[in-house]
Amino acid sequence: MQAYQLLINGKLVDGRTTRGIVNPATEEVFAQCPQADEALLDQAVASARNAFPGWSGRPLSERAGMLQRLADALEARRDDIALVLTQEQGKPLEDAKGEITGTAGYIRYIATLDLAPKVLKENASERIVQHRAPLGVVGAITPWNMPLILLAIKLAPGLLAGNTMIVKPAPTTPLTTLLVGELCAAIFPPGVVNTIADDNELGAVMTRHPDIAKIAFTGSTETGRKVMASAADTLKRLTLELGGNDAALVLDDNDPDAVAGHLLRGATLNCGQVCLAIKRAYVPEALYDAVCDALAQRAGAMVIGDGQDPSTQMGPIQNRAQYEKVKGYLDIAKRDGHVIAGGELPEGPGYFVPPTIVRDIDDSSLLVSEEQFGPILPVLVYRDVEDALARINDSHWGLGGTVWGRDLERAYALAQRFESGTVWVNRHLNLQAEIPFSGAKQSGIGTEYGQEGLEEFTQRKVINVQLEA
Repeated sequence: MQAYQLLINGKLVDGRTTRGIVNPATEEVFAQCPQADEALLDQAVASARNAFPGWSGRPLSERAGMLQRLADALEARRDDIALVLTQEQGKPLEDAKGEITGTAGYIRYIATLDLAPKVLKENASERIVQHRAPLGVVGAITPWNMPLILLAIKLAPGLLAGNTMIVKPAPTTPLTTLLVGELCAAIFPPGVVNTIADDNELGAVMTRHPDIAKIAFTGSTETGRKVMASAADTLKRLTLELGGNDAALVLDDNDPDAVAGHLLRGATLNCGQVCLAIKRAYVPEALYDAVCDALAQRAGAMVIGDGQDPSTQMGPIQNRAQYEKVKGYLDIAKRDGHVIAGGELPEGPGYFVPPTIVRDIDDSSLLVSEEQFGPILPVLVYRDVEDALARINDSHWGLGGTVWGRDLERAYALAQRFESGTVWVNRHLNLQAEIPFSGAKQSGIGTEYGQEGLEEFTQRKVINVQLEA
């Protein structure tokens, strides 16, 4: 087995113990991960705090140059890191390579941004200038569904802004993050980037740690509430990208087969384990049967399997705990609706759930009102678009959504009425590095991506100078 180490104060070190990492396609341990304890975390925080003055004092251009080197290093090792990503996360190998390419591209984009002072007011008697100052030590806590890109959207802006970082990946997908730590060890000064791994016991320590100035967290809304509560005593800055129950609104001018293809891709990407996946679809009565039939046919033709098999289109659920939750939603689907594709678990090892389409179900079902985070798509019928919009917005989540229709003016007007941070029209999951992304309601606090995402890692500092007495 390949050896993995933590990164603390510029040195690759062993953990206090190790823990086996399971390949979700085989349910077999394929690697041992070092485990940090609270003492090692404290060492990492102390090293980050000591490194902060020197790192924040470097010109932004130097920090950007090191980020470019990190992007180069990721691309140079794309294939071997992608294999580890597939083994620990389950996604098809080509998707893993795509995540690494996207991660490098995002880092490169962030490295082009600036935090130049902004003159707010200037005249003969006064000059008022806004600066963006780094916060200090930032803790990044990342999830298991997209381990690398969701690390990059915290690490890259945090470092460019002049902060030092403590990175803690999800316990079931820590290895690729530790490999990024190896790359960082050769690029950044000691203490600037630190990587730790645990079995979920150190997150709460980080969120209440007095020497960590900000937590950037991606995960469930339930855990996000705990992060927010834990951070309250120290009034930490927070960026929380949380859960979603994103709806797709299909209008009556669509081609049923074409829109079914879009819906299925949006619902099954990464085995449905995406916060912005399509998790419920609202289809007009006139198209309902045709769309459901097309979805069922397409879902039944999808190839599921080990992500290392080139023929695989969709891999397994990432971990057993989530697998058991998704199995529960399959039971709900059979109870509350009519399963027209999938629904039955394959025999043999692996946390595999086939793409499942459920029709004749209503909004009262937990499959519709909760975030299933798996490849199960409930398809709901509507007769009046106003009623459909009210049902879509009747949720405490508001991360994203989609509207599908040929009349762009009508589709755009309906998109404006979604109570979500992002709404796409005739496309889905189109995240661009320069476009800000944030959640509404209980889907998050703060902004990621773009200039606004970078500024989330800074403190606004206004300097007000009187020029004349």
